[in-house]
Amino acid sequence: MEEVISKLRHLLATVFLAGFSYSVVIPTMVDVTTDALCPGRQDQCPLVFYLTGFQDAIIGLGAMVMTPWIGSLSDKYGRKNLLTLPILLSAIPTAIFAFGRSESFFYAYYVVRTFTAALTGGTLSSLALAYAADKVLVDQRLSAFGIVSAFFSGSYLCGNLAARFLSIDAIFQVAVCASLFAIAYVRIFLEESVSNKMDLLSRPILKTEEDGDDADDVPQLPPSTAKTIPSFKEITSLLGRSSTFSRTLVVCFFNGIALGWTQASLLYYFKARFLSDKDQFASLLILIGAFGAISQSIVASFLSAVIGDKNLLSVALFATFINLLILSIAWSFWVVYASSTLFLLAWCVMPAACSIASKQVEAEEQGKAQGCIFGIQSFACAISPLVFNPLAALFLSKNAPFQFPGFTLLCLGFFTLVAFVLSLTIKENPSISSEEDP
Repeated sequence: MEEVISKLRHLLATVFLAGFSYSVVIPTMVDVTTDALCPGRQDQCPLVFYLTGFQDAIIGLGAMVMTPWIGSLSDKYGRKNLLTLPILLSAIPTAIFAFGRSESFFYAYYVVRTFTAALTGGTLSSLALAYAADKVLVDQRLSAFGIVSAFFSGSYLCGNLAARFLSIDAIFQVAVCASLFAIAYVRIFLEESVSNKMDLLSRPILKTEEDGDDADDVPQLPPSTAKTIPSFKEITSLLGRSSTFSRTLVVCFFNGIALGWTQASLLYYFKARFLSDKDQFASLLILIGAFGAISQSIVASFLSAVIGDKNLLSVALFATFINLLILSIAWSFWVVYASSTLFLLAWCVMPAACSIASKQVEAEEQGKAQGCIFGIQSFACAISPLVFNPLAALFLSKNAPFQFPGFTLLCLGFFTLVAFVLSLTIKENPSISSEEDP
């Protein structure tokens, strides 16, 4: 593990800073949004569910296309340069709330975040994992993915801990500063992980070998990289190559249905169900972040060595199902705190899935593979709020067909159960990735 951390130390610092800037604003966004849209009506604000549902659908559809595309570009033009993009764009909407939080500022934030997140949603995680795959041996990838994910969870923990004590005004200012510092760190310290025969950034992305007389002045690329922007066919070419890879994508899709709604709307559900506030959200997210850091840095690596990636994925999905089942019948907020212990296993889903997928492609296709994983998950996250946000608003209202406020969570649990059953059909084929030392 020490060897892996040494190889990835600058990436881990980047992941921590970028994750911190994102997570520090999460606990306060529920209060800021409900105060802007429904002042004085904290327990009944269906507009929040509809607006967040529409936004998440747009973001998910955009990320479904952009994440594999940007991942494929990073295979050719380098991880470092494209890692800068999501960090930079995520700072712009946060900066809007640093200036004000009235209704007009909220709608400005809403439009800008929808656009920027649709362009880069999911790319930070996929590029970070592709970078890790470049730097370590094949048999170290699960450990590397777990460590990278653990640093995301650690940043999640520290961001929510900071939000617990900072004022709302300071939270958005700190988030912007952390993003800017992360960008500076990437440009100064992070080394490029993709080895090329020449500096691809010295030529335009859209330029081909036949673009004119100046083409003779540009050193020729190998056939595998001397291309224009990758086509959709190139990006999806992995799907028919390996049944293991395809089935892993299907599992990620069904898990993403539940993941998308819980990430986007679960705190709004708790706000309406239990009248929770920023400090309660921060405390809950601190617990989840702590369990995530332990899970992905220690539990995932240990269980993978004992039971394998495939079985780890199945165990993690079943833990996710049990968690959603408990949340659906939760009668008090302390039940939510208690069920968060299941994240010790549930957090292992993505490291296990990404490790399985990573071993099914060549070394020069890691960005494309991780982009496909996060792209299909983003597509699921786009569908989920469109269906389940209106359902949640209905069952939290006085017009519910029957008294079961957590019915939405029970339905989401069914999708994770389907993902669990499908995970049992995945076959762990021998790795086809290059096992040469990076």
